[in-house]
Amino acid sequence: MISLTTFVLFATASLTLVLVPGPNHLYITARGLAQGRAAGLASALGVETGTLVHIAAAAAGLSYVISRSATLFAVVKWAGVAYLVYLGVRAFTAKDAQAGTPPVQPLAKVFLEGVLVNVLNPKVALFFVAFLPHFVDPDAGSPALQIVVFGLTLLLLGLVSDVVYALTAGTLGTRLTRGAKALRYVSGVVYLGLGVAMAFAGRK
Repeated sequence: MISLTTFVLFATASLTLVLVPGPNHLYITARGLAQGRAAGLASALGVETGTLVHIAAAAAGLSYVISRSATLFAVVKWAGVAYLVYLGVRAFTAKDAQAGTPPVQPLAKVFLEGVLVNVLNPKVALFFVAFLPHFVDPDAGSPALQIVVFGLTLLLLGLVSDVVYALTAGTLGTRLTRGAKALRYVSGVVYLGLGVAMAFAGRK
């Protein structure tokens, strides 16, 4: 069983990490600005659903394999880069449904994009390999179960942070309808920027 001291230390460290703006926050913010609070929340839920995939992979040892295999890392990395670039290009080239308003996408599609953006981010997998093991105690029970508990804790903290970003961006987005086209371009820049950042992400 995980000791209370270890759990509190992990929760504190995780809270510090999730409060620092990162790629997921930028993605959620871009979605919220472009399409409002509902889309921001859908993207936040999608991102954290992607975290569930990473938790399962870490518990099963896949994250360790990816971190040690240059080929697997490259496949996941460049798939993520390609997808983010696709989102950026689409934001710039999509035609508005109405003059001055950004194209509206079904929330299910927004949710799925959030899942893919997180799942295809190899840095998240490496985070589980580099960060979580420091808190896993072989004498405290199943390491895989401990990873799941820690991962879910991180997910919940991340979700709270993501929702704050989503609601804030969504509120600003609905108040800036006159600049809807500009917001779409901002979203495109964010997606392309994330793609470039991921492209230069190393394995260490």
